[in-house]
Order: sequence, then C-alpha cells, then structure tokens
Amino acid sequence: MSELEQNHIFEMWLSQHKALLFKVVRAYAFTAMDQDDLFQEIIIQVWHSIPTFKQQSSNTTWMYRIALNTAIKWLSKERKHTQSQETLDHIQAILQESTIEMDERLTWLYEEIYKLDEIDRSISLLLLDGFSYKEMAGILGISESNVGVKINRIKKQLITKSKQQDCHGI
Repeated sequence: MSELEQNHIFEMWLSQHKALLFKVVRAYAFTAMDQDDLFQEIIIQVWHSIPTFKQQSSNTTWMYRIALNTAIKWLSKERKHTQSQETLDHIQAILQESTIEMDERLTWLYEEIYKLDEIDRSISLLLLDGFSYKEMAGILGISESNVGVKINRIKKQLITKSKQQDCHGI
C-alpha cells in the first residue's frame, strides 16, 4: 500500500468515524489534556494499522477495536505518551469540534460509563452505537452470552444510580 493510499483511507475513515472516536475518548479520559492525548494516540494507532486491515470486518468494527484497545492500554499506563507522537495540527481542529456544549444527561451518562471497569465501559460504548451481541463478543473476545449478562448488569447499575441521584431527567 502506498503512503498516498494510506493517507486517503485515513482521511476518509477519520471523517466517517470521528464521532465514534470521540465517544471512546470521552469514556476513557476526562480532562481536555488527557482527551487530546488519547485522541492523538488512537489516531496514530489507526494510521499504523491501515496497511494491516484485511477487510475481515467492517471498517467501523476495526476502528472501534483499535480505539478501545488503545484506550485500555493508555488508561493502564496512567500517564501520557508524548515522546514519539507527532504534532497533528489538523487533529486539533477536529478536537475543537468536540467541545460543543453537551446535554447534561449525556454528560452524566459518560461520567457513569467512565466509572465502569474497562470491559463494561467498552460494552456500553458498543451498545450505544448499536452493535449486536455477536459483534461485541467478536471485538472484545468474550462470549455472546457473557455480553448479554454484562449488559443486563450495566443497565441495572445505571438505573439504580439514576434513581439515587438527580440525573437531569434520566
């Protein structure tokens, strides 16, 4: 694959799936600086993975897998990786788009999702994006029945918390 082809695919995927990436970033990092770092880390991983994409899944599923794995690794390190990252000026403009004021209910939901463990957090994001149990199981490497059990527990947990707190109408 030529670098020109890789650039084309990267730009296309980034424009198509930036909302997906923002969801993952918001679920794994809360400060603006951390979100910026994680977003850059994810897109760098996407860039590097394009030549290895074998079209065995949709590019959406591929992007999700990369974003979630990168976010989990980033979170486990608990520190920023700034040494080998390139400055991506055009990414800064995309990040600015994400700072649009959000609905308080959505903010509450992302805060609660952030409190979940890594697998439950990933399942929540995939569920919000409409992935099937089978697709989630494939992305996360767990069984479909385990996905179902976890979703049921997550829903119960969020409902309980929403009843205990003033959740802005949730």
